[in-house]
Amino acid sequence: MKILHIDETFHPAFGYQANPLAKFQQKQGNEVFIVTPTKEYLYPVYREFGDDGTGLEKKDEIYEKETGVKIIRIPAKGYFLRRLVYGKEIFEIVDQINPDVVFVHCVETLTAMRFLLRKPKYPMMFDSHMLSMASDNKFVKIYEFMYRHLFTRIIKKRKYDVIRTQDDLYVNKHLGMPESQTPFISFGTDTILFSPSEEVRKKFRDENAIDQDSFVVVYTGKLTEAKGGQLLAEAFLKKFNSKITLVCVGTPPNNEYGKKVEEILRKSENQIIMFPTQGYLELAKFYQQADLSVFPKQCSMSFYDAQACGLPVLSENNNVNVERCSHNNGMNFNMGNVDDFRSKIEFMASIPLEQYNKMRYASRKFVENGYDYQDIALEYTEYLEKAIARYRK
Repeated sequence: MKILHIDETFHPAFGYQANPLAKFQQKQGNEVFIVTPTKEYLYPVYREFGDDGTGLEKKDEIYEKETGVKIIRIPAKGYFLRRLVYGKEIFEIVDQINPDVVFVHCVETLTAMRFLLRKPKYPMMFDSHMLSMASDNKFVKIYEFMYRHLFTRIIKKRKYDVIRTQDDLYVNKHLGMPESQTPFISFGTDTILFSPSEEVRKKFRDENAIDQDSFVVVYTGKLTEAKGGQLLAEAFLKKFNSKITLVCVGTPPNNEYGKKVEEILRKSENQIIMFPTQGYLELAKFYQQADLSVFPKQCSMSFYDAQACGLPVLSENNNVNVERCSHNNGMNFNMGNVDDFRSKIEFMASIPLEQYNKMRYASRKFVENGYDYQDIALEYTEYLEKAIARYRK
């Protein structure tokens, strides 16, 4: 089967959904293409992501060689209301590839809307990455009204599947899509790349002057306000009772908030080791050397990468995180409460080894039993096959 992914954010050094999904679909024996913007039209956060001096073109080349997936980058016209606008080239390249099925990522994008408005030439499927908690802005009601009365009608009429990648009913409650057409397939992780390793743990700690008996907390991500950078810094300001080290993989933003985060981290009475933002393929060792992964704010797909390495997770108590951590694989702290965040870190560092090892085991099992991209890719392929069958009727 010739599968074409249309993804506005693809970067080979970024572990977002299309990266492992395309890789494993190619391994299944499919011919897989990814159409995505040229570098200058990627969202700013992706342009230099994990940049080690090799450049995006070289990274694309390496990804293609290692996976067999073909990456096609095309220029765009620009952005409208923070949404990418392609020219007619997007439709021309689809015709050139002549795929068996087209998978447009993020049904809320202008690109997806334009495909919906066209007479269908190929079987199609969409997905949604939206959460209800992320849909709050002053234009949202107007947008949702328009979407329900135009695009949802097309989706219902043509019986397109829109895969929910979050266990959240955003597309149903806000965009009016029927649940029968919006199956849930979670994000996941590459359990081959992300797995426990005592050898890496010992080597990393030796190389970075971390005591082997230290309880190491790892944070990977942006140190922005949206991700709780200051909350993390404040939790590590005062000395813990236990021997606790923070390994922080990410750089504070170049603004007043970022400067404040840096200042608090510098004043910490605990051992803190900072690393710049890393590419997806480089992240595994940071989880493998640690004892606990923390996410101070919101939800993160890195949750699954950490769990695959056998790491319990500590995250804020929003509804998604509470469900994720309800399998003896982690804990939640009260949202925005630095004292509770700090006390839960201390608690995790002091629990009996037998109890802790059970949490490590449960963390890896949690991923293996439903969040392994090898299995997830098979689920997506089944829905793509159904899209082809419907189109041919």
